[in-house]
Amino acid sequence: MDERQTPFDAAIWAVVNAIPRGQVMAYGEVARAAGFPRHARMVSKAMSRSPEPLPWHRVVRADRSLAFEVGSDAFDTQRQRLADEGVTMLNGKVIAERPTDDLDALIWGPE
Repeated sequence: MDERQTPFDAAIWAVVNAIPRGQVMAYGEVARAAGFPRHARMVSKAMSRSPEPLPWHRVVRADRSLAFEVGSDAFDTQRQRLADEGVTMLNGKVIAERPTDDLDALIWGPE
């Protein structure tokens, strides 16, 4: 583990990396899946500290809207990446359920 990396960071990165292509999770869902419920606001900071690229575009707000201001470059990038993965949007919100696969198995491997 890198000396700047915290256990929280590592857990968040593992969850974000495990979100299947074409699916999304809200920040709060990521925090809960990582074992840190009620820490949704810290998820984006942990994601920004990742030394490796993360599929950040798969993380959305609790109401399933994109994480950035409408019209910003980041908004357009997130929208396009999700569209490229087959994710659809309606009225500015992602129409997708949280990953149906067993996230524990995706993150930590089979028992």
